[in-house]
Amino acid sequence: MTERELDAAGIHEPALRTAYTWCRGVNARHGRTYFLATRMLAPVQRPAVHALYGFARWLDDIVDEPDSGATPRSLAQRLSEVEERFLADLAEGASDDPLLTAVIDTASRYELEDRLFRAFFSSMRMDLHVTDYATRADLDVYMHGSAEVIGLQMLPILGAVSPRAEAAPRAAALGKAFQLTNFLRDVAEDFERGRVYLPADELEEHGVDRDRLSWCARHGRADAPVRAAIKEQIAVTRRIYAEARPGIAMLHPVSRPCVATAATLYSRILDRIEDADHDVFAGRATVSRRRRLAVACGALARTGLARIRHAAPIPAVS
Repeated sequence: MTERELDAAGIHEPALRTAYTWCRGVNARHGRTYFLATRMLAPVQRPAVHALYGFARWLDDIVDEPDSGATPRSLAQRLSEVEERFLADLAEGASDDPLLTAVIDTASRYELEDRLFRAFFSSMRMDLHVTDYATRADLDVYMHGSAEVIGLQMLPILGAVSPRAEAAPRAAALGKAFQLTNFLRDVAEDFERGRVYLPADELEEHGVDRDRLSWCARHGRADAPVRAAIKEQIAVTRRIYAEARPGIAMLHPVSRPCVATAATLYSRILDRIEDADHDVFAGRATVSRRRRLAVACGALARTGLARIRHAAPIPAVS
């Protein structure tokens, strides 16, 4: 399947094919829900999606899975070096670094703006020194670079039947909804790393602070105030999904089943948290493989029909 995707995308140079294949492998190993959704896309689209995922995951791992002995200062220096090299190579349109080759090729093919990548690097740096977000507005600054720009980068790859000014805010909102879902699923894991990705003022309305979260972490269960706070955060996240969903109809018909599937599967994670009575410390909420496949099978049928009906090339976003 990998060879077919690369051929369909017109990617023939051996080193470039190797780079894209590496990105695909990263996506398959670490983003099960996301990877499953990409199977709904046309083969020509998939390499670019894998490249963006692989790049984001690689940078995220620099921050979250540092080498032994790394310090916030050394990690910040490492990120700055990577960003400087990446932006220089991006301006050139090519790189001799196999880890950057695929994403730079994707950026060139789809004319992705460098400001989107700069924003992503900025949010990655925030993870090195910001451990709490006082308000929703503070969190939104972080989320623009870490989540919204991913939706904006994806938009040219997915194609749209609506003008960019209409489709872009919806794409950004979906990226935000996905990341908020991850934050809610990973409250306990993030807390172990010393981070809280939920607005402190909204948690405080339920009497939740770091001391209470620490108690929950020690006991492996969420108490009533924490469960109430999580319930409210889920409601906020569902409103963002509702804001994003009209954007699916603005996409090229071939891309709609993929994005709809991703939205459905990610929102099911919220369902699982609710099923656990909002106890995000008792275990990690996941969507079963059986459920993922059930959702995907229906989407695959819609995907095949869409490809037959809309065989023309996917238009660029204007």
